[in-house]
Amino acid sequence: MGKLSRPRRGSLQFYPRKRAARRIHRINFYPIKKYSQDTILGFLTYKVGMGSAIVKDLTDKSLTANKRIVVPVTILEAPSMKIFSVRFLKYNKAIKEIIVSNEKELKRKTNIPETLSDFEKSLPKSEDYEDIQLIVYSLAKQTSVKKTPDILELAISGDNKESKLAFAKSMIGKEISLTDFLKSVNPENNLVDVRGVTKGKGLSGPVKRYGITLRNHKAEKGVRSVGSISPWHPPRVTFRVPRAGQLGLFSRISYNHKLVSSGLISEKDINPDHGFSKYGKVKTAYLLVKGSVPGPNKRVVVITPPQRPTKLRSKRKLEFIQLITK
Repeated sequence: MGKLSRPRRGSLQFYPRKRAARRIHRINFYPIKKYSQDTILGFLTYKVGMGSAIVKDLTDKSLTANKRIVVPVTILEAPSMKIFSVRFLKYNKAIKEIIVSNEKELKRKTNIPETLSDFEKSLPKSEDYEDIQLIVYSLAKQTSVKKTPDILELAISGDNKESKLAFAKSMIGKEISLTDFLKSVNPENNLVDVRGVTKGKGLSGPVKRYGITLRNHKAEKGVRSVGSISPWHPPRVTFRVPRAGQLGLFSRISYNHKLVSSGLISEKDINPDHGFSKYGKVKTAYLLVKGSVPGPNKRVVVITPPQRPTKLRSKRKLEFIQLITK
């Protein structure tokens, strides 16, 4: 019999266990800003579902080298994005923001001005700011999910603020496609980090929430409860004791997912005839990432370049052949 083991579910690394304040991750771009090419360091996608991909394993010295294998993949739809505003920062605080888009779809999400100011005349002096970030919104109307756009703040990679400003100017009014983001993904490892909010499960007991062992069936005051919650003195219950509470709807980061395939649905149609369950049909660009990602179908998932790529994941090479869905 194999060894019975499982990860520790009571880890204090995920504390406090409460509902996420936002459905879209706020990203710390400091450990990711290491790419010299001018491009965005994130992209808004929507989770379609899961499937199985037939791939050819091209990993050196692998047990399945040059053989066809089946791996689980998550399908993500990636509609284009546009810039809503350009934000100028100093000491990691926004000192000025210039709105460059007032499309009617944004009225569903935020207040927008009737007329836009001239971008060149509104620019602050070069010595007044240190960095530039973009507030982008997804063109959700291109998908079958919804019409309301989702807004996210993204950093720009680059050597200096002048090159970042030039990149921001070149993308104002244009659609930012998935191809623009994939420039920041290293083709040698094809890894991405995935940020999302998990599926909410509401109030749950300590057995399901923390994985504690069931007590004896003759135990007093409940089988699915903790035996002792605290001593008499000090007369209080510490936060380390497993208790009932919220489970799910947590912000989580999943590191180093292998990018199996990507493309436009107009070039290669991966939709089943009946569409994907609980989602429908993919209409724009798509991504296939190895493994599962946080969240249910239709939830916003943010992908970024890898923050801490590992050698084991980096050396894995997979050649996509076919997608299998239910």
